[in-house]
Amino acid sequence: MQEIPINIDIVAIVTIVGVFLGILLAILLFVKSWRSNTPNFLMGLFLLSISLMMLEGWLNYTGYIFQYLWLTNFSEPLNFFVPPILYLFVVMQFRDNFKKSYLLHFIPFLHWLGYCCFYFAQSDALKYNNNIEVLKLDLPLLNDVEVVSNVSLSFRNYTNHLTGLSFLAYMVLILRFLLKKSKELGENFWRTKIVQLVSARNSAYHLVAVVIIFLVVKLTFGNNDLGDHFIYIYVTFMIMSTMVQIMNRSTYFDEVSTFFEGPIPKYRKSSLNDKQKSRIVSSLKTEMIDNKYFIKSTASLSDLSSNIGESSHHVSQVINEKLGLSFFEYLAKHRVEEAKQILKTEFGKKLTIEEIAGRVGYNSKSAFNTAFKKITSQTPSEFRNS
Repeated sequence: MQEIPINIDIVAIVTIVGVFLGILLAILLFVKSWRSNTPNFLMGLFLLSISLMMLEGWLNYTGYIFQYLWLTNFSEPLNFFVPPILYLFVVMQFRDNFKKSYLLHFIPFLHWLGYCCFYFAQSDALKYNNNIEVLKLDLPLLNDVEVVSNVSLSFRNYTNHLTGLSFLAYMVLILRFLLKKSKELGENFWRTKIVQLVSARNSAYHLVAVVIIFLVVKLTFGNNDLGDHFIYIYVTFMIMSTMVQIMNRSTYFDEVSTFFEGPIPKYRKSSLNDKQKSRIVSSLKTEMIDNKYFIKSTASLSDLSSNIGESSHHVSQVINEKLGLSFFEYLAKHRVEEAKQILKTEFGKKLTIEEIAGRVGYNSKSAFNTAFKKITSQTPSEFRNS
Protein backbone atom coordinates (compact mmCIF):
# COMPACT_ATOMS: atom_id res chain seq x y z
CA MET A 1 0.00 0.00 0.00
CA GLN A 2 1.29 3.44 -0.94
CA GLU A 3 1.79 5.95 1.87
CA ILE A 4 -0.76 8.79 1.67
CA PRO A 5 0.32 12.30 2.75
CA ILE A 6 -1.58 13.92 5.62
CA ASN A 7 -3.56 17.08 4.82
CA ILE A 8 -4.05 19.48 7.75
CA ASP A 9 -5.57 22.88 6.95
CA ILE A 10 -8.08 25.30 8.46
CA VAL A 11 -11.01 23.08 7.43
CA ALA A 12 -9.45 20.08 9.19
CA ILE A 13 -8.76 22.12 12.33
CA VAL A 14 -12.30 23.55 12.50
CA THR A 15 -13.82 20.09 11.94
CA ILE A 16 -11.82 18.35 14.66
CA VAL A 17 -12.67 21.15 17.11
CA GLY A 18 -16.33 20.54 16.27
CA VAL A 19 -15.89 16.80 16.90
CA PHE A 20 -14.32 17.41 20.30
CA LEU A 21 -16.95 19.96 21.39
CA GLY A 22 -19.78 17.81 20.05
CA ILE A 23 -18.68 14.74 22.05
CA LEU A 24 -18.11 16.88 25.16
CA LEU A 25 -21.57 18.44 24.90
CA ALA A 26 -23.17 15.02 24.29
CA ILE A 27 -21.57 13.68 27.49
CA LEU A 28 -22.80 16.70 29.46
CA LEU A 29 -26.32 16.19 28.16
CA PHE A 30 -26.22 12.47 29.06
CA VAL A 31 -25.04 13.20 32.61
CA LYS A 32 -27.55 15.99 33.21
CA SER A 33 -30.58 14.37 31.58
CA TRP A 34 -30.29 10.64 32.27
CA ARG A 35 -33.83 9.38 33.05
CA SER A 36 -35.08 12.89 33.85
CA ASN A 37 -35.16 14.86 30.58
CA THR A 38 -35.84 12.68 27.55
CA PRO A 39 -35.56 15.45 24.90
CA ASN A 40 -32.12 16.42 26.19
CA PHE A 41 -31.02 12.78 26.25
CA LEU A 42 -32.11 12.42 22.61
CA MET A 43 -30.26 15.61 21.76
CA GLY A 44 -27.17 14.05 23.34
CA LEU A 45 -27.55 10.99 21.11
CA PHE A 46 -28.00 13.25 18.10
CA LEU A 47 -24.85 15.24 18.91
CA LEU A 48 -22.79 12.12 19.58
CA SER A 49 -23.90 10.58 16.27
CA ILE A 50 -23.16 13.75 14.31
CA SER A 51 -19.75 14.04 16.00
CA LEU A 52 -18.82 10.46 15.07
CA MET A 53 -19.88 11.10 11.47
CA MET A 54 -17.75 14.25 11.46
CA LEU A 55 -14.82 12.27 12.86
CA GLU A 56 -14.99 9.84 9.96
CA GLY A 57 -15.22 12.77 7.56
CA TRP A 58 -12.16 14.32 9.20
CA LEU A 59 -10.20 11.06 8.83
CA ASN A 60 -11.09 10.97 5.12
CA TYR A 61 -10.34 14.65 4.54
CA THR A 62 -6.93 14.56 6.23
CA GLY A 63 -5.88 11.15 4.88
CA TYR A 64 -5.53 9.62 8.34
CA ILE A 65 -8.09 7.01 7.30
CA PHE A 66 -5.31 5.18 5.42
CA GLN A 67 -3.45 4.75 8.72
CA TYR A 68 -6.57 3.37 10.39
CA LEU A 69 -8.24 1.39 7.62
CA TRP A 70 -10.30 -0.61 10.11
CA LEU A 71 -12.27 2.60 10.76
CA THR A 72 -13.34 2.93 7.12
CA ASN A 73 -17.05 3.82 6.92
CA PHE A 74 -17.50 3.02 10.63
CA SER A 75 -20.18 5.72 11.00
CA GLU A 76 -22.15 4.86 7.85
CA PRO A 77 -25.08 3.21 9.70
CA LEU A 78 -25.57 6.45 11.65
CA ASN A 79 -26.92 8.02 8.44
CA PHE A 80 -30.14 6.19 9.28
CA PHE A 81 -29.94 6.87 13.03
CA VAL A 82 -29.72 10.66 13.00
CA PRO A 83 -33.03 11.52 11.22
CA PRO A 84 -35.31 9.51 13.56
CA ILE A 85 -33.42 10.77 16.63
CA LEU A 86 -34.02 14.36 15.56
CA TYR A 87 -37.68 13.58 14.88
CA LEU A 88 -38.14 12.01 18.32
CA PHE A 89 -36.34 14.95 19.93
CA VAL A 90 -39.05 17.19 18.49
CA VAL A 91 -41.91 14.83 19.41
CA MET A 92 -40.77 14.27 23.00
CA GLN A 93 -40.89 17.99 23.76
CA PHE A 94 -44.68 17.62 23.69
CA ARG A 95 -45.05 14.14 25.24
CA ASP A 96 -44.01 12.68 28.58
CA ASN A 97 -43.75 8.97 27.81
CA PHE A 98 -41.36 7.39 25.34
CA LYS A 99 -43.49 4.72 23.67
CA LYS A 100 -41.94 1.40 22.72
CA SER A 101 -43.41 1.82 19.25
CA TYR A 102 -40.98 4.69 18.68
CA LEU A 103 -38.19 2.11 18.47
CA LEU A 104 -39.60 0.98 15.11
CA HIS A 105 -38.05 4.11 13.62
CA PHE A 106 -34.62 2.52 14.11
CA ILE A 107 -35.28 -0.59 12.00
CA PRO A 108 -33.54 0.93 8.93
CA PHE A 109 -30.52 1.78 11.12
CA LEU A 110 -30.30 -1.75 12.53
CA HIS A 111 -30.76 -3.24 9.07
CA TRP A 112 -27.96 -1.12 7.62
CA LEU A 113 -25.71 -1.82 10.61
CA GLY A 114 -26.13 -5.56 10.03
CA TYR A 115 -25.48 -5.13 6.31
CA CYS A 116 -22.36 -3.02 6.97
CA CYS A 117 -20.93 -5.71 9.24
CA PHE A 118 -20.10 -7.67 6.07
CA TYR A 119 -18.11 -4.66 4.86
CA PHE A 120 -16.38 -4.17 8.22
CA ALA A 121 -15.15 -7.78 7.98
CA GLN A 122 -13.37 -7.13 4.65
CA SER A 123 -9.60 -6.94 4.28
CA ASP A 124 -7.61 -3.72 4.64
CA ALA A 125 -6.65 -4.02 0.98
CA LEU A 126 -10.29 -3.83 -0.13
CA LYS A 127 -10.88 -0.85 2.16
CA TYR A 128 -7.74 0.81 0.81
CA ASN A 129 -9.05 0.51 -2.75
CA ASN A 130 -12.47 1.70 -1.67
CA ASN A 131 -11.00 4.86 -0.10
CA ILE A 132 -8.89 5.58 -3.19
CA GLU A 133 -12.01 5.42 -5.37
CA VAL A 134 -14.34 7.34 -3.05
CA LEU A 135 -11.83 10.14 -2.41
CA LYS A 136 -10.94 10.31 -6.14
CA LEU A 137 -7.19 10.02 -5.51
CA ASP A 138 -4.93 9.62 -8.54
CA LEU A 139 -3.24 6.51 -7.19
CA PRO A 140 -3.04 2.89 -8.45
CA LEU A 141 -5.37 0.32 -6.91
CA LEU A 142 -4.12 -2.89 -5.32
CA ASN A 143 -4.50 -6.06 -7.37
CA ASP A 144 -5.79 -9.48 -6.29
CA VAL A 145 -7.81 -8.14 -3.38
CA GLU A 146 -9.45 -10.89 -1.36
CA VAL A 147 -13.16 -10.61 -0.59
CA VAL A 148 -13.86 -12.06 2.86
CA SER A 149 -17.61 -12.56 2.41
CA ASN A 150 -19.69 -13.70 -0.55
CA VAL A 151 -22.45 -11.23 0.35
CA SER A 152 -22.77 -8.57 -2.36
CA LEU A 153 -21.66 -5.12 -1.18
CA SER A 154 -22.92 -3.32 -4.29
CA PHE A 155 -26.02 -2.12 -2.43
CA ARG A 156 -23.74 0.30 -0.56
CA ASN A 157 -23.41 2.29 -3.79
CA TYR A 158 -26.86 3.67 -2.99
CA THR A 159 -25.93 4.88 0.52
CA ASN A 160 -26.08 8.58 -0.37
CA HIS A 161 -29.38 8.19 -2.22
CA LEU A 162 -30.99 6.37 0.69
CA THR A 163 -29.52 8.84 3.20
CA GLY A 164 -30.99 11.74 1.28
CA LEU A 165 -34.40 10.05 1.16
CA SER A 166 -34.26 9.34 4.90
CA PHE A 167 -33.49 12.97 5.76
CA LEU A 168 -36.18 14.24 3.40
CA ALA A 169 -38.79 11.84 4.80
CA TYR A 170 -38.11 12.84 8.40
CA MET A 171 -37.96 16.51 7.48
CA VAL A 172 -41.52 16.15 6.15
CA LEU A 173 -42.59 14.23 9.29
CA ILE A 174 -41.14 16.93 11.58
CA LEU A 175 -42.79 19.80 9.71
CA ARG A 176 -46.11 17.92 9.57
CA PHE A 177 -45.99 17.18 13.31
CA LEU A 178 -45.13 20.79 14.21
CA LEU A 179 -47.84 22.29 12.02
CA LYS A 180 -50.40 19.92 13.55
CA LYS A 181 -49.22 20.69 17.10
CA SER A 182 -49.29 24.45 16.42
CA LYS A 183 -52.88 24.16 15.24
CA GLU A 184 -53.85 22.22 18.39
CA LEU A 185 -52.31 24.94 20.56
CA GLY A 186 -53.93 27.71 18.54
CA GLU A 187 -50.52 29.14 17.63
CA ASN A 188 -49.02 30.56 14.45
CA PHE A 189 -46.15 28.17 13.76
CA TRP A 190 -43.97 30.89 12.22
CA ARG A 191 -44.53 33.48 14.97
CA THR A 192 -45.11 31.44 18.12
CA LYS A 193 -43.34 32.25 21.40
CA ILE A 194 -44.02 28.86 23.01
CA VAL A 195 -40.61 27.53 24.01
CA GLN A 196 -41.12 23.96 22.79
CA LEU A 197 -42.41 25.11 19.41
CA VAL A 198 -39.60 27.62 18.98
CA SER A 199 -36.96 25.00 19.81
CA ALA A 200 -38.56 22.40 17.52
CA ARG A 201 -39.08 24.94 14.74
CA ASN A 202 -35.40 25.91 14.84
CA SER A 203 -34.49 22.23 14.67
CA ALA A 204 -36.62 21.94 11.53
CA TYR A 205 -35.00 25.02 9.99
CA HIS A 206 -31.52 23.64 10.41
CA LEU A 207 -32.49 20.16 9.27
CA VAL A 208 -33.71 21.81 6.07
CA ALA A 209 -30.38 23.65 5.81
CA VAL A 210 -28.39 20.42 6.25
CA VAL A 211 -30.54 18.65 3.64
CA ILE A 212 -29.99 21.50 1.17
CA ILE A 213 -26.22 21.45 1.75
CA PHE A 214 -26.23 17.66 1.38
CA LEU A 215 -28.11 17.81 -1.92
CA VAL A 216 -25.91 20.58 -3.32
CA VAL A 217 -22.76 18.70 -2.30
CA LYS A 218 -23.90 15.42 -3.87
CA LEU A 219 -25.07 17.10 -7.07
CA THR A 220 -21.72 18.88 -7.30
CA PHE A 221 -19.31 16.15 -6.25
CA GLY A 222 -21.27 13.03 -7.17
CA ASN A 223 -21.68 9.78 -5.24
CA ASN A 224 -18.54 10.05 -3.08
CA ASP A 225 -17.34 11.64 0.16
CA LEU A 226 -15.88 14.78 -1.40
CA GLY A 227 -17.53 17.97 -0.24
CA ASP A 228 -18.94 16.51 2.99
CA HIS A 229 -16.71 18.92 4.93
CA PHE A 230 -19.12 21.75 4.06
CA ILE A 231 -21.75 20.03 6.19
CA TYR A 232 -19.25 19.45 9.00
CA ILE A 233 -18.21 23.12 9.06
CA TYR A 234 -21.86 24.16 9.30
CA VAL A 235 -22.52 21.74 12.18
CA THR A 236 -19.29 22.81 13.93
CA PHE A 237 -20.39 26.43 14.12
CA MET A 238 -23.78 25.30 15.43
CA ILE A 239 -22.03 23.36 18.20
CA MET A 240 -19.79 26.35 19.00
CA SER A 241 -22.90 28.51 19.30
CA THR A 242 -24.29 26.01 21.78
CA MET A 243 -21.18 26.21 23.95
CA VAL A 244 -21.60 30.00 24.08
CA GLN A 245 -25.21 29.48 25.24
CA ILE A 246 -24.05 27.17 28.02
CA MET A 247 -21.55 29.75 29.28
CA ASN A 248 -24.23 32.47 29.24
CA ARG A 249 -27.14 30.46 30.71
CA SER A 250 -26.74 28.61 33.99
CA THR A 251 -30.13 26.89 33.50
CA TYR A 252 -29.29 25.54 30.03
CA PHE A 253 -29.38 21.86 31.03
CA ASP A 254 -32.62 22.27 33.00
CA GLU A 255 -34.42 23.50 29.88
CA VAL A 256 -34.92 21.68 26.59
CA SER A 257 -31.46 21.98 25.05
CA THR A 258 -30.98 22.96 21.45
CA PHE A 259 -27.90 23.87 19.47
CA PHE A 260 -29.90 25.74 16.87
CA GLU A 261 -30.20 29.16 18.51
CA GLY A 262 -27.58 31.88 18.72
CA PRO A 263 -26.60 33.40 22.08
CA ILE A 264 -28.95 36.39 22.52
CA PRO A 265 -30.18 38.10 25.69
CA LYS A 266 -33.17 35.98 26.58
CA TYR A 267 -35.65 38.73 27.50
CA ARG A 268 -34.10 41.74 25.83
CA LYS A 269 -37.37 42.70 24.03
CA SER A 270 -39.77 41.91 26.86
CA SER A 271 -42.62 44.42 27.30
CA LEU A 272 -43.51 43.39 30.87
CA ASN A 273 -43.47 45.99 33.63
CA ASP A 274 -43.20 45.27 37.37
CA LYS A 275 -46.98 45.41 37.91
CA GLN A 276 -47.57 42.82 35.19
CA LYS A 277 -44.83 40.60 36.57
CA SER A 278 -46.39 40.72 40.03
CA ARG A 279 -49.76 39.78 38.56
CA ILE A 280 -48.25 36.77 36.82
CA VAL A 281 -46.49 35.68 40.04
CA SER A 282 -49.83 35.86 41.86
CA SER A 283 -51.55 33.83 39.14
CA LEU A 284 -48.78 31.22 39.27
CA LYS A 285 -49.13 30.86 43.04
CA THR A 286 -52.88 30.40 42.70
CA GLU A 287 -52.48 27.78 40.00
CA MET A 288 -49.71 25.90 41.78
CA ILE A 289 -50.77 26.15 45.44
CA ASP A 290 -54.56 26.36 45.30
CA ASN A 291 -55.20 24.29 42.16
CA LYS A 292 -52.14 22.03 42.50
CA TYR A 293 -51.41 22.21 38.80
CA PHE A 294 -48.07 20.44 39.34
CA ILE A 295 -49.71 17.04 39.98
CA LYS A 296 -50.59 16.78 36.27
CA SER A 297 -48.16 14.34 34.66
CA THR A 298 -48.57 16.31 31.41
CA ALA A 299 -47.65 19.65 33.01
CA SER A 300 -45.79 21.93 30.61
CA LEU A 301 -44.84 25.57 30.34
CA SER A 302 -47.24 26.15 27.46
CA ASP A 303 -50.16 24.49 29.25
CA LEU A 304 -49.55 26.37 32.51
CA SER A 305 -49.29 29.65 30.59
CA SER A 306 -52.55 28.91 28.82
CA ASN A 307 -54.26 28.22 32.16
CA ILE A 308 -53.37 31.67 33.50
CA GLY A 309 -53.93 33.45 30.19
CA GLU A 310 -50.33 34.51 29.57
CA SER A 311 -47.75 33.80 26.90
CA SER A 312 -45.14 31.11 27.58
CA HIS A 313 -42.37 33.64 26.98
CA HIS A 314 -43.68 35.98 29.71
CA VAL A 315 -44.32 33.18 32.20
CA SER A 316 -40.82 31.79 31.63
CA GLN A 317 -39.38 35.28 32.14
CA VAL A 318 -41.24 35.84 35.41
CA ILE A 319 -40.29 32.42 36.81
CA ASN A 320 -36.64 33.10 35.93
CA GLU A 321 -36.47 36.71 37.13
CA LYS A 322 -38.84 36.81 40.10
CA LEU A 323 -38.46 33.29 41.45
CA GLY A 324 -34.89 32.58 40.34
CA LEU A 325 -35.83 29.22 38.86
CA SER A 326 -36.32 27.56 35.50
CA PHE A 327 -39.80 26.18 34.76
CA PHE A 328 -38.62 22.62 35.44
CA GLU A 329 -37.08 23.66 38.76
CA TYR A 330 -40.29 25.51 39.70
CA LEU A 331 -42.36 22.44 38.89
CA ALA A 332 -40.03 20.12 40.78
CA LYS A 333 -40.03 22.40 43.83
CA HIS A 334 -43.81 22.12 44.23
CA ARG A 335 -43.89 18.41 43.47
CA VAL A 336 -41.18 17.64 46.02
CA GLU A 337 -42.86 19.80 48.66
CA GLU A 338 -46.14 17.93 48.10
CA ALA A 339 -44.28 14.60 48.30
CA LYS A 340 -42.70 15.63 51.62
CA GLN A 341 -46.12 16.33 53.09
CA ILE A 342 -47.38 12.92 51.94
CA LEU A 343 -44.30 11.11 53.27
CA LYS A 344 -44.87 12.61 56.74
CA THR A 345 -48.34 11.10 57.06
CA GLU A 346 -49.28 7.61 58.23
CA PHE A 347 -50.98 7.05 54.89
CA GLY A 348 -47.80 8.07 53.09
CA LYS A 349 -45.80 5.51 55.00
CA LYS A 350 -47.96 2.76 53.49
CA LEU A 351 -47.50 3.93 49.90
CA THR A 352 -44.64 2.82 47.69
CA ILE A 353 -42.24 5.47 46.40
CA GLU A 354 -43.55 4.83 42.90
CA GLU A 355 -47.12 5.50 44.04
CA ILE A 356 -46.08 8.75 45.68
CA ALA A 357 -44.23 9.77 42.52
CA GLY A 358 -47.44 9.28 40.53
CA ARG A 359 -49.46 11.31 43.05
CA VAL A 360 -47.22 14.36 42.63
CA GLY A 361 -47.00 14.25 38.83
CA TYR A 362 -43.98 12.10 37.99
CA ASN A 363 -44.23 9.32 35.42
CA SER A 364 -41.22 7.43 36.72
CA LYS A 365 -39.73 6.60 40.09
CA SER A 366 -36.21 7.44 38.91
CA ALA A 367 -37.15 10.99 37.81
CA PHE A 368 -38.89 11.52 41.17
CA ASN A 369 -35.87 10.24 43.12
CA THR A 370 -33.51 12.47 41.15
CA ALA A 371 -35.57 15.62 41.70
CA PHE A 372 -36.23 14.85 45.37
CA LYS A 373 -32.57 14.25 46.17
CA LYS A 374 -31.48 17.34 44.25
CA ILE A 375 -33.74 19.53 46.38
CA THR A 376 -33.54 17.82 49.79
CA SER A 377 -30.18 16.00 49.56
CA GLN A 378 -32.07 12.83 50.54
CA THR A 379 -33.91 10.14 48.64
CA PRO A 380 -37.67 9.87 49.36
CA SER A 381 -37.03 6.67 51.33
CA GLU A 382 -34.33 8.34 53.45
CA PHE A 383 -36.61 11.30 54.11
CA ARG A 384 -39.49 9.03 55.19
CA ASN A 385 -37.27 6.99 57.49
CA SER A 386 -35.86 10.11 59.14
